[in-house]
Amino acid sequence: MREHLKPSMEITHLKGMKTKTWRNRIQLLLKTDSSKSIFSLMKNRPYRPTADDVSQWEQSLESLLSNKYGKAAFYIFLKSEFCEENMEFWTACEDFRQQTSEKDLASKASSIYEEFIRNEAPKEINLDFHTKNAIVQSLQQPNASSFLAAQRKAFSLMENNAYPRFLHSDLYRQLSHSAS
Repeated sequence: MREHLKPSMEITHLKGMKTKTWRNRIQLLLKTDSSKSIFSLMKNRPYRPTADDVSQWEQSLESLLSNKYGKAAFYIFLKSEFCEENMEFWTACEDFRQQTSEKDLASKASSIYEEFIRNEAPKEINLDFHTKNAIVQSLQQPNASSFLAAQRKAFSLMENNAYPRFLHSDLYRQLSHSAS
Protein backbone atom coordinates (compact mmCIF):
# COMPACT_ATOMS: atom_id res chain seq x y z
CA MET A 1 0.00 0.00 0.00
CA ARG A 2 2.81 2.39 0.85
CA GLU A 3 4.30 2.17 -2.64
CA HIS A 4 1.19 3.83 -4.06
CA LEU A 5 1.21 6.89 -1.76
CA LYS A 6 1.79 10.31 -3.24
CA PRO A 7 4.80 12.17 -1.79
CA SER A 8 2.57 14.48 0.30
CA MET A 9 0.60 11.48 1.59
CA GLU A 10 3.84 9.68 2.40
CA ILE A 11 5.07 12.62 4.50
CA THR A 12 1.75 12.68 6.39
CA HIS A 13 2.01 8.91 6.88
CA LEU A 14 5.58 9.26 8.24
CA LYS A 15 4.56 12.11 10.57
CA GLY A 16 1.75 9.94 11.92
CA MET A 17 4.21 7.10 12.51
CA LYS A 18 6.66 9.45 14.25
CA THR A 19 3.92 10.81 16.49
CA LYS A 20 2.69 7.32 17.32
CA THR A 21 6.23 6.12 18.05
CA TRP A 22 6.90 9.16 20.25
CA ARG A 23 3.68 8.61 22.18
CA ASN A 24 4.55 4.94 22.68
CA ARG A 25 7.95 5.92 24.05
CA ILE A 26 6.40 8.42 26.47
CA GLN A 27 3.89 5.82 27.63
CA LEU A 28 6.74 3.38 28.18
CA LEU A 29 8.64 5.99 30.16
CA LEU A 30 5.57 6.68 32.25
CA LYS A 31 5.70 3.11 33.48
CA THR A 32 7.33 2.67 36.85
CA ASP A 33 9.05 -0.44 38.15
CA SER A 34 5.70 -1.82 39.26
CA SER A 35 4.30 -1.30 35.75
CA LYS A 36 1.91 1.42 36.91
CA SER A 37 1.90 4.77 35.22
CA ILE A 38 2.50 8.00 37.09
CA PHE A 39 -1.15 8.83 36.47
CA SER A 40 -2.45 5.69 38.18
CA LEU A 41 -0.07 6.30 41.09
CA MET A 42 -1.41 9.84 41.41
CA LYS A 43 -5.01 8.60 41.48
CA ASN A 44 -4.30 5.95 44.14
CA ARG A 45 -2.36 8.16 46.56
CA PRO A 46 -4.09 10.14 49.30
CA TYR A 47 -2.52 13.27 47.81
CA ARG A 48 -2.14 14.02 44.16
CA PRO A 49 -1.41 17.29 42.44
CA THR A 50 -4.36 19.58 42.03
CA ALA A 51 -4.95 21.80 39.04
CA ASP A 52 -3.47 24.61 41.18
CA ASP A 53 -0.32 22.56 41.82
CA VAL A 54 0.14 21.86 38.14
CA SER A 55 -0.45 25.50 37.22
CA GLN A 56 2.12 26.53 39.87
CA TRP A 57 4.68 24.43 38.01
CA GLU A 58 4.37 26.93 35.16
CA GLN A 59 5.51 29.77 37.43
CA SER A 60 9.10 28.62 37.88
CA LEU A 61 11.41 25.66 37.83
CA GLU A 62 11.77 26.09 41.61
CA SER A 63 8.01 25.58 42.01
CA LEU A 64 8.13 22.50 39.83
CA LEU A 65 11.07 20.95 41.71
CA SER A 66 9.60 21.71 45.12
CA ASN A 67 6.58 19.49 44.39
CA LYS A 68 7.32 15.76 44.50
CA TYR A 69 4.95 15.00 41.61
CA GLY A 70 6.26 17.92 39.59
CA LYS A 71 9.81 16.76 40.16
CA ALA A 72 8.90 13.19 39.14
CA ALA A 73 7.10 14.36 36.00
CA PHE A 74 9.99 16.62 35.01
CA TYR A 75 12.43 13.75 35.56
CA ILE A 76 10.34 11.49 33.31
CA PHE A 77 10.37 14.21 30.67
CA LEU A 78 14.15 14.62 30.97
CA LYS A 79 14.62 10.86 30.60
CA SER A 80 12.53 10.95 27.44
CA GLU A 81 14.97 13.53 26.06
CA PHE A 82 18.04 11.67 27.33
CA CYS A 83 19.17 14.60 29.48
CA GLU A 84 18.31 13.56 33.03
CA GLU A 85 21.90 13.89 34.28
CA ASN A 86 21.51 17.60 35.13
CA MET A 87 18.55 16.90 37.40
CA GLU A 88 20.26 13.91 38.97
CA PHE A 89 23.31 16.08 39.65
CA TRP A 90 21.17 18.93 41.02
CA THR A 91 19.36 16.49 43.33
CA ALA A 92 22.65 14.92 44.47
CA CYS A 93 23.93 18.42 45.30
CA GLU A 94 20.78 19.20 47.29
CA ASP A 95 21.34 15.99 49.29
CA PHE A 96 25.05 16.84 49.65
CA ARG A 97 24.29 20.23 51.19
CA GLN A 98 22.20 18.51 53.87
CA GLN A 99 25.16 16.45 55.12
CA THR A 100 26.47 17.52 58.53
CA SER A 101 29.47 15.34 59.29
CA GLU A 102 32.81 15.84 57.58
CA LYS A 103 32.99 12.11 56.87
CA ASP A 104 29.61 12.15 55.12
CA LEU A 105 30.54 15.30 53.18
CA ALA A 106 33.80 13.73 51.97
CA SER A 107 32.13 10.47 50.97
CA LYS A 108 29.25 12.15 49.16
CA ALA A 109 31.59 14.68 47.46
CA SER A 110 33.72 11.86 46.13
CA SER A 111 30.71 9.98 44.83
CA ILE A 112 29.27 13.10 43.11
CA TYR A 113 32.63 13.80 41.53
CA GLU A 114 32.97 10.23 40.23
CA GLU A 115 29.43 10.08 38.89
CA PHE A 116 29.00 13.55 37.38
CA ILE A 117 32.17 15.67 37.24
CA ARG A 118 35.27 13.71 36.28
CA ASN A 119 36.12 13.33 32.60
CA GLU A 120 34.27 10.36 31.11
CA ALA A 121 32.05 10.07 34.21
CA PRO A 122 29.00 7.83 33.65
CA LYS A 123 26.65 10.83 33.89
CA GLU A 124 29.09 13.62 33.11
CA ILE A 125 27.51 17.04 33.08
CA ASN A 126 28.73 19.85 30.86
CA LEU A 127 30.95 22.16 32.91
CA ASP A 128 33.69 24.59 31.98
CA PHE A 129 37.31 23.98 33.00
CA HIS A 130 37.32 26.60 35.78
CA THR A 131 34.24 25.17 37.50
CA LYS A 132 35.60 21.61 37.28
CA ASN A 133 38.97 22.77 38.58
CA ALA A 134 37.37 24.56 41.55
CA ILE A 135 35.51 21.36 42.42
CA VAL A 136 38.69 19.28 42.24
CA GLN A 137 40.40 21.79 44.58
CA SER A 138 37.48 21.69 47.04
CA LEU A 139 37.59 17.88 47.24
CA GLN A 140 40.58 18.22 49.59
CA GLN A 141 38.24 19.64 52.26
CA PRO A 142 34.69 19.55 50.95
CA ASN A 143 32.07 21.84 52.43
CA ALA A 144 28.38 22.44 51.76
CA SER A 145 29.17 24.88 48.94
CA SER A 146 31.74 22.70 47.10
CA PHE A 147 29.37 22.04 44.20
CA LEU A 148 27.30 25.21 44.41
CA ALA A 149 28.65 26.89 41.24
CA ALA A 150 28.21 23.69 39.23
CA GLN A 151 24.75 23.14 40.68
CA ARG A 152 23.73 26.63 39.63
CA LYS A 153 25.00 25.97 36.10
CA ALA A 154 23.05 22.70 35.89
CA PHE A 155 19.93 24.46 37.20
CA SER A 156 20.36 27.24 34.65
CA LEU A 157 20.64 24.71 31.82
CA MET A 158 17.43 23.02 32.96
CA GLU A 159 15.65 26.34 33.47
CA ASN A 160 16.57 27.77 30.08
CA ASN A 161 16.38 24.63 27.94
CA ALA A 162 14.48 21.63 29.26
CA TYR A 163 11.94 23.42 31.47
CA PRO A 164 10.35 25.48 28.64
CA ARG A 165 10.18 22.33 26.48
CA PHE A 166 8.53 20.47 29.37
CA LEU A 167 5.84 23.13 29.69
CA HIS A 168 4.99 22.69 25.99
CA SER A 169 5.17 18.89 26.06
CA ASP A 170 2.35 16.39 25.69
CA LEU A 171 3.34 15.00 29.09
CA TYR A 172 2.67 18.33 30.80
CA ARG A 173 -0.62 18.73 28.93
CA GLN A 174 -1.67 15.23 30.03
CA LEU A 175 -0.73 15.98 33.64
CA SER A 176 -2.60 19.25 33.53
CA HIS A 177 -5.67 17.54 32.09
CA SER A 178 -5.60 14.66 34.60
CA ALA A 179 -5.30 17.08 37.53
CA SER A 180 -8.36 19.07 36.43
